[in-house]
Amino acid sequence: MINPRVSITIPCRNEEKYIARCLNSIVSCTYSKERINVYVCDGNSNDRTQEIISDFQIKYPFVHLLKNEKQTTPHALNLGIKADDSDIKIILGAHAEIAPNYIEKCIETFKISEQIACVGGVLENITEDEDTEVIAKAMSSGFGVGNAYFRTGNYSGYVDTVAFGAYKKEVFEKISFFDEELIRNQDDEFNYRLLKAGYKIYLSSEIRAAYYVRSSFSKLFKQYFQYGYWKVFVNKKHQSVTTFRQLVPIFFVLFLLFSWVFFLIPIPFFRWIYPIGIILYFTTSSVFAIKIAGSINAFFKIIYVFFILHFAYGFGYLLGIKDFFIFNTSPKHYSLSR
Repeated sequence: MINPRVSITIPCRNEEKYIARCLNSIVSCTYSKERINVYVCDGNSNDRTQEIISDFQIKYPFVHLLKNEKQTTPHALNLGIKADDSDIKIILGAHAEIAPNYIEKCIETFKISEQIACVGGVLENITEDEDTEVIAKAMSSGFGVGNAYFRTGNYSGYVDTVAFGAYKKEVFEKISFFDEELIRNQDDEFNYRLLKAGYKIYLSSEIRAAYYVRSSFSKLFKQYFQYGYWKVFVNKKHQSVTTFRQLVPIFFVLFLLFSWVFFLIPIPFFRWIYPIGIILYFTTSSVFAIKIAGSINAFFKIIYVFFILHFAYGFGYLLGIKDFFIFNTSPKHYSLSR
């Protein structure tokens, strides 16, 4: 493809603080603006988000505002993707900013192999307070998020998913669009179908984007609980476990919830299984936290964030198994007090 037409889809709702930064990064990119269309799919914002987008529309005709009446992320993604017939379709978050050469690097990466249908890059986390800083550090650690390479470092190669992927148009023609049943994990599920269809996903460390971390500890717990819960829904739809790393947190939660059974076995060795397991977990957690903390206060907070990531995901996964496999119910909305 020589100078392909590119569209960028941005789902958003009530993002008055961040949407201008996101759009400015696109406006400032070095790719020809005559070859770009930007579709901001707004879910009925009740702050100044739509007003800000409208101001950009006046200055930059390639920026478009679409109304996402269903107010869900997959519906917003599909709205933008279907809005034109561009050769490459990039999905982006309202909290993200792309590097000036982001689009060129995506196009260049596609040239590595004809089989590559999706490319992505490394996220730099931008923090605004101490709590989001430790959350960002924990989520950039392999212990925190496994082999999610787009978060953990300067890796280039084939992967099973990326953040803010750029996709060839043909992918949507072959495997259809994002699953609008999924409140979470819609990108992971789409990438699973992409790989199953024989395409490949490539992560390039030369493709760079920044992301404003917005999670508090409570929001992080809810976010990862939902990731775990909806991952089971995806597994049931496809009758398959999409990645091995998703199973590790549920084994951790099962160990915490049921290892008391070992105390009932009248053999001394079994009574040591629970305390040894806890000691091993927090020792490993401490080793990884020491490497990235920078201070005593951050050290303890990072250990806490590690625990949130693992327990929330595993607990959500466990409830997903209960709802979708044991009781065969529809997805539920759990009100989390944390």
